[in-house]
Amino acid sequence: MTDDVFLSRVTLLKRLGYISLLGIALLIAGTTFLGESLHPNPIATFLGVAALVPGIFYLIALVLWHWKSRYRGHRSDLWGVLLVVESSGWFKIVYLFRHIIPDARGRGRYARATVADS
Repeated sequence: MTDDVFLSRVTLLKRLGYISLLGIALLIAGTTFLGESLHPNPIATFLGVAALVPGIFYLIALVLWHWKSRYRGHRSDLWGVLLVVESSGWFKIVYLFRHIIPDARGRGRYARATVADS
């Protein structure tokens, strides 16, 4: 995966993250009992879920793509098992903060090579 492709995927993940935040707000508003109404709003609930789902699936896909092509650590077998087998998503979030965000910023083990390094 080239840097341009990776950075465009991270940009798309950020955009989907903003949409997911809107989806969470709609989901909360749709499932809470506002005012004297005793019935939740099914349209807001549906729209909230519909806005939240693409971000979650894209995050899972991005974690797996990153691990497959760019992982530079010493425990790739461990991460592979945890990412594929574990289903709740907690390890995917940990991987996001430990590997994808540093790679997007070009820091740590994912530092970009400079002209002097070549």
